[in-house]
Amino acid sequence: MSSKTREPANFIDHTLLGPTATAKEIEVLCQEAKDYRFHAVCVNPCYVNLAAEALKESDVKVCSVVGFPLGANTKSQKLSEAEECLFNGAKEIDVVIALGAIKSGNWRYVEEELSALRLLIKEHSILKVIMETGLLKESELVRACIIAKDLELDFVKTSTGFSGEGATVEKVALMKKTVGPRVGVKASGGIRNWPQMQAMLKAGATRIGTSGGVAIMEELKVESIKRQASS
Repeated sequence: MSSKTREPANFIDHTLLGPTATAKEIEVLCQEAKDYRFHAVCVNPCYVNLAAEALKESDVKVCSVVGFPLGANTKSQKLSEAEECLFNGAKEIDVVIALGAIKSGNWRYVEEELSALRLLIKEHSILKVIMETGLLKESELVRACIIAKDLELDFVKTSTGFSGEGATVEKVALMKKTVGPRVGVKASGGIRNWPQMQAMLKAGATRIGTSGGVAIMEELKVESIKRQASS
């Protein structure tokens, strides 16, 4: 389905990754995702099982994070974390790239880690790699995106929302230009209203990670009512 025919809600990963998130808040998140028909909820690994149970009779996917938020776990730790998330019901995995390896110029490690995750996840789930664009030089970001493209990952993602800048139109456009049409781009970090979301979509984003999904949908509802009243 092209972005031109998709409903705005279907672009959204409804997100709650704060360190103090409670089980009750995750239950509310899942109910909101069902009510608004978001694409997925994005939760920490400890809540994957709870989210999967809450969403088992809906079309909303469960997404979880691996190596979050620093990307500094070992390769085996990330693989184990991803495997447990899949076992507990996650259908999409957002993994933080090995930022320290990038800064050390150890691109072989980056490739090997992402290749191992791709092999584990390919038959079971969608794999998105979080680049943390605010911490990378443009040349590093481009090279990381090329690796993701060559390994046939499903998405590249801008940021965790916990380090440096969030999503920017310029970085989203650069990432989309680099990975081309087959690899998706998830814009995440600081997207709280419809104009921001719309700008990211125009720049090439094919998924939006936000904790402001409900506010965005309510904003669109108000705009729709105003248009109908004035027509």
